[in-house]
Amino acid sequence: MFAVVDIAGQQFKVVENQKYYVPRLKADPESEITFDSVLLLGDDNSTKVGSPTIKGAKVQAKVLEHLKDEKVIVFKKKRRISYRRKRGHRQFLTRIEVTKIS
Repeated sequence: MFAVVDIAGQQFKVVENQKYYVPRLKADPESEITFDSVLLLGDDNSTKVGSPTIKGAKVQAKVLEHLKDEKVIVFKKKRRISYRRKRGHRQFLTRIEVTKIS
């Protein structure tokens, strides 16, 4: 069984007992969280689509850790006028494990 869930404004296709990196959540590590905004539920036989969400559907997950993503370098240059700018950015992420889809 899989579900499409809205987490922090982004949509993720999740499956039970899988781990995912999502944008930073306000939850403590080793705590349980529940996502109520399930947009789609599906399995091998049928698919249920919400409008916009499916009432009564929930996805439970466990927060594993908070971390930062790899650095992304933003480099800007204009030729012949000595304009160069180098900036770096690291996105804050949360690693979760989906425990139950109901």
